Amino acid sequence: MAKNERFIKIYSQGKLVESEIWVDSVTGVNYFYRKEGYSGGLTVLVDKDGKPVISTPAEIESLSK
Repeated sequence: MAKNERFIKIYSQGKLVESEIWVDSVTGVNYFYRKEGYSGGLTVLVDKDGKPVISTPAEIESLSK
């Protein structure tokens, strides 16, 4: 993975129905992406209080290695 990529995939599950978690390396915001067949959807990943999950700069640095 190139160091200058803005989005980093940190989790993937499934074959026919895929669920993924992506991190924006600039803002730290985590996104949930789900696809099935020819359709898919993307949304901000939220915690139990409904606030966006945000990775720290140190977490993002460890992901991009």
